[in-house]
Amino acid sequence: MTSSLDSPLERRRIAVIPGDGIGREVMPIGLEVVHAAIRGELELETVELPWSCDLYLASGAMMPPDGLDTLRGFDAIFLGAVGDPARVPDTVSLWGLLLRIRKGLGLAVNVRPARFLAGMPTPLRDPAAFDIVVVRENTEGEYSDIGGRIHQGDREVAIQVNVFTRTGVEQVVRYAMDLARTRRCRLTSATKSNGIVHAMPFWDEVVREVALGYPDVTVESMHLDALLARLVREPARFDVIVGSNLFGDLLTDLSSALMGSIGIAPSANIDPTGRGPSLFEPVHGSAPDIAGKGIANPIGQAWTGALMLRHLGFAAAAGRIESAIGEVIEAGELTRDMRGTLTTNQVGARLVARIEAARG
Repeated sequence: MTSSLDSPLERRRIAVIPGDGIGREVMPIGLEVVHAAIRGELELETVELPWSCDLYLASGAMMPPDGLDTLRGFDAIFLGAVGDPARVPDTVSLWGLLLRIRKGLGLAVNVRPARFLAGMPTPLRDPAAFDIVVVRENTEGEYSDIGGRIHQGDREVAIQVNVFTRTGVEQVVRYAMDLARTRRCRLTSATKSNGIVHAMPFWDEVVREVALGYPDVTVESMHLDALLARLVREPARFDVIVGSNLFGDLLTDLSSALMGSIGIAPSANIDPTGRGPSLFEPVHGSAPDIAGKGIANPIGQAWTGALMLRHLGFAAAAGRIESAIGEVIEAGELTRDMRGTLTTNQVGARLVARIEAARG
C-alpha cells in the first residue's frame, strides 16, 4: 500500500519477505493486521521481496548479491519464515538469507518477549507470574562459521570456534539493562562459566562491568542448566534474561513453549546503533509439515508486527494489536496448535475485527 504524496501522515518503507512454508500464509494476515492498527496514523509502503528457497532453486542464491544494499533503503524488514529442508539444506537456507541479513546489517540484538495470556494452554502451575523478555546476542558467539573438518573416516575431526567480542557482549548486555529499566529493573545473565572456561568467564566479566553503570538494576548470573529449570518452576523470579547466541536460542524456545505455543511467539532483530533497518520475524519457522493446510497460527506474525510498530515509534498502534491478540486468545478463537478449531484466515479475520471494533 503506497501512500499519496500529499498525505499528512508519516510514512515508512517496509521490506516484506514472506519466505517459505507457512511464512507465505501468515504474512498477508500480519500485514492486514498492521494496516488495521495504523489506519489514520501511519502510511506504509510495503515492497515484497521473493527471497526464498524457491529463488535458491531457480538462481542458486537465497537472495541477490546486492540484497543487503537493497534492504538498507527500508525503515524495517518484515519476515515470514525461512526454510524448506526437503528441497534445500537448512545450512544453505539459513546462512543464505536470515543469518546473512543478521550479520550483514549488524542486527546484534535479538529480542523475544514471552508472557502468559489468559486462555493459553500453558504447562505452568502459576502462569499469571510468567512475563519475561529474553535478549539474545545475535551475530557471534556459538553461531560462528569459523572452523572446519579435517581428515576422513575414523580420524575425522570437526572444529567449531566460538567468537565473543567485547563490543558484541557489551552492546547486547547494555540493551538488556536499558530494557530492564523500563520493566521491573531485574536482569538475569545466562552463563556456564563452570564448564566453558574461556568464553563464559569473559561474558561474566563484561556483564559485571556494564552493570556498574546501572546501579538501579538488580543483576544476577545463573548457570544455564539451573536457569532453564528455575524458569519452569519459578517464572515470577525472572524479568529480563540476557544470553549468548546459543543460550538465548534455547531460552527462547523454552519460553515459547511455556507461553503455550511457539506459533504465537514474536521476535525482533535489532540494530543497536539505529543506523539501519531492523528485522522482525515470528519464532515458529516455516513449519513445512503444516504448510499449505490453512491451519498455521497467524498470531506470531501479528505480534511481530506489533514489535515492528513499537520499534518505529507507534506504540499506540502496537498496543491495539497486542490487545486484539489477548482478546482472541481469551475467547478461544484459536488454531489447532492451541487446541482450537479455526483456520489461519479465520483467526486473522478475528484479529482485524477486534482492532476495528476498538477503533470504533
